[in-house]
Amino acid sequence: MVIDMQRGVVAEAFEVERVVSNIAALVSRARDEGAPVIWVQHSDDDLVAGTEAWEYVDDLDIAGGEPVVHKRFGDSFEDTDLDALLAERGVGRLVVTGAQTDACVRSTLHGAFVRGYDVDLVGDAHTTEDMRPWGGPVGPGEAIAYTNLYWSFSNAPGRRAATVSTAEVTFG
Repeated sequence: MVIDMQRGVVAEAFEVERVVSNIAALVSRARDEGAPVIWVQHSDDDLVAGTEAWEYVDDLDIAGGEPVVHKRFGDSFEDTDLDALLAERGVGRLVVTGAQTDACVRSTLHGAFVRGYDVDLVGDAHTTEDMRPWGGPVGPGEAIAYTNLYWSFSNAPGRRAATVSTAEVTFG
């Protein structure tokens, strides 16, 4: 799952080139192994559908037949067909990448987990911008590190959460 790697979302994001490279490698591996790839694309009053800022970054290509979930809320499941798309494909475990760590990525992690999915956060394949101007307590590197840490210790009956690196991701 690739969340909101859109030009306007990641324009000021932390280490975005490295994150895009890792996501592109994961998408390529998923395709080679026959794992479904699902793209999520956000829009709202500040990120208008159809604009250049709304488009995915150039180095991430959506292949024909890969679904794009259009959302208006942080949680990629909220008021979308994501759950149905996953059910159609028999998906019980999500591999999560994208932006922004402390907004849509975090909301989607929790949204998936409470819906019963196993959820792997790819620790080196998500990013955020500096949220301190809006009241965030730490810079983007620290926000990413904290999210990776707390997600690696999340658990609940009958499902699993983990933080893994791009190199550690397995499909299947």
